[in-house]
Amino acid sequence: MDALLSEGGTEDAFWGAYVRDLSTGRTLYRRNPEKAFLPASNQKLITTAVALDALGSTYRYETTLRFAGQTVDSVMTGDLIIDGSGDPTFGSVELRGRDPLRAWAERLAEMGVRRIEGRLIGDDNRFDDRPYPEGWDVDYITRQAGRYMGTSASGLSYSDNVVEVKISAARPGAPPNVRLRPGGTVEVRNEARTSSRWRGSSVRVERIFTDNTVQLTGSVARSYRGTVNVPVSNPTTFALRSFVRRLQDAGIRTDLEVVDIDDLRDDPGQPPADGEALFVSLSPPLSEIVAVINKRSNNFYAEQVFRTYGWGGSAPGASKRTEAFLRRSGINVRHLRVNDGSGLSRKDLVTPQAMVDVLDVMSDHEEQAAWFASLPQGGENNTTLEYRLHRVPVQAKTGSLRFVRALSGYARRPDGSRVAFAFFANNYTGPSYRVTRTIDDLVAALSEPKG
Repeated sequence: MDALLSEGGTEDAFWGAYVRDLSTGRTLYRRNPEKAFLPASNQKLITTAVALDALGSTYRYETTLRFAGQTVDSVMTGDLIIDGSGDPTFGSVELRGRDPLRAWAERLAEMGVRRIEGRLIGDDNRFDDRPYPEGWDVDYITRQAGRYMGTSASGLSYSDNVVEVKISAARPGAPPNVRLRPGGTVEVRNEARTSSRWRGSSVRVERIFTDNTVQLTGSVARSYRGTVNVPVSNPTTFALRSFVRRLQDAGIRTDLEVVDIDDLRDDPGQPPADGEALFVSLSPPLSEIVAVINKRSNNFYAEQVFRTYGWGGSAPGASKRTEAFLRRSGINVRHLRVNDGSGLSRKDLVTPQAMVDVLDVMSDHEEQAAWFASLPQGGENNTTLEYRLHRVPVQAKTGSLRFVRALSGYARRPDGSRVAFAFFANNYTGPSYRVTRTIDDLVAALSEPKG
């Protein structure tokens, strides 16, 4: 391993490594084992470990639609309230199922409802009102940096808190055609133009930081057709407007005032009544959710789960509960800093030894079955290891940010024993692919017979 780390053009990286034989507890290799590193998405291993310990693999989120009012003939009058639970899967495209808002609207139509008057209230108080943790790049939040980069956390979330912006060219000189999915949920400011070029587009899609307005600038080629995912700024309003649209699609006329429950705090004369539960949407069990987090490195799911087990539904509360779990497990937290659940924060810090300690604890945890099932295997389809470590007996979580690469998990030795490992590379200036290749060579070396 010393030889691998001193060749291949990665010598300028700040390397951290720790390898432990889980059957004997013996340390097989170490390099800067107690130095603090940016873990990137390896942070998700800590998040999912704490979640399984605190909530259990069978935990399910519940999102409820309540009604406080009266129904006369086919008209409902009063307050409809959506009680959020922080469910990341509610209307999510990641764990595909029937859209719960569409299902609710269609069931109301089947019950004979033809009109709804009053207020549609979103209760997002399961979490606090600080959707972003410390240390995130603002570009994650406002630009199309991937479907799950910089997405707001919220006690009431829908469709991954992301709007799909479908763009297609119009005639040269005209603004391109823009269609939103779900529609009618955010405002669009289309300042882009269709150029006369057949190829070559410079369109830029951003969300204005302070509100749910998507802005298009630049130009698209006259052959352009594409989809951009943009995170919304107010997930509660996004969910409520989406439900209004679903009601209209189901043939129900609405005269609903969309209200965030926080806006009623200063108006004691208009509090929502408890109401009657009409429908309840259950999430898949946590075992399936943590599998999405670790196998597909879903940042949004990680942040929602992080706040779910956090005291007060907050990122700081989740950080404290994470540290409590680590201390209870006998893990040194002196050099750790936990600011988020996904690892997007550049203020997260973890040591290679602490990461291996977490892997060691979970290898013998009562939730070990769900834990191991959540980890990608080398070459496994539709995971972050799909194109890496084929035919290598490894289960591990990847991590990547700018100037950061990481891989932590388990490997089988030729004698059948299992080792836990953590490999971190920070602050390198060379090509990222060389660092990734070196990490893969390190893992493969663990599984090679001695010769």
